[in-house]
Amino acid sequence: MAKKKRLVITDPKAIRALAHPARQRVIDELFNGKVLTATECAELAGLTPSAMSYHLRALEKWGIIQRADESADGRERPWQAPAANLVISSQSTGAGRLASQAMIKTAMDAVLDQFVDMDADDPWDGVSSMSRARLWLTRDEAEQFNQDLNDLVDRYKKTRTAASHPAGTREVTSLIAVVPTGDPPEVS
Repeated sequence: MAKKKRLVITDPKAIRALAHPARQRVIDELFNGKVLTATECAELAGLTPSAMSYHLRALEKWGIIQRADESADGRERPWQAPAANLVISSQSTGAGRLASQAMIKTAMDAVLDQFVDMDADDPWDGVSSMSRARLWLTRDEAEQFNQDLNDLVDRYKKTRTAASHPAGTREVTSLIAVVPTGDPPEVS
């Protein structure tokens, strides 16, 4: 089954479905190329298989994940991502905005936990970083900046997945945020 390059989520209810930490943990793995059963997903998320099945069906309802081909033993059908990348489109409506904020907070908390959990003697500690900048951009420049960042990630991601990557590689989490702040300029 051919995968789309990107799955763009815009529906506030679908975005809200992403906000649960257990769901995000599983989505991270599935969108990194893994194909997992409900039991494997439950182990990752620290839930029972029945609780995880509930979450998986909720994600399936919104098209965020899908059933994979039958497993070898036929007892449990695995799940997979329908696309290589998941993009959450920011919503300016009340419900959409709140859903986006809840999902973003959960994702950012997970990245913060990864910084905290990294061993002090980890030989890759030197590549850990966080960068924050203030840029003064027009709307068109901000859109191009966002596209350039996504293109950069795609260049490194290529076709590498948890199941298929070169020797000597290690999973590296990146978090890219483009957030306009302050009042929008007056249009003349």
